[in-house]
Amino acid sequence: MAVADMLPTMDDKALESLKANALRLQDEPEGARQKQAEMLLPLIEAELAEREARKPPKPVRVVRKKAPAGVKAA
Repeated sequence: MAVADMLPTMDDKALESLKANALRLQDEPEGARQKQAEMLLPLIEAELAEREARKPPKPVRVVRKKAPAGVKAA
């Protein structure tokens, strides 16, 4: 099974690790590993972006300012 085919089945941590390795391998001299990293990187980033889009939105927190000391709230 090719690495590209395994991306949807990988957990987020493994996918982030694979992305870090692909970025590192891009800086290596021209070779098979470097070419594979260049091919995989857009696929990894697309998978991570798709997963982020599927996550439910974070709840909005309302921050209320405290009244300065000595002032009574209405």
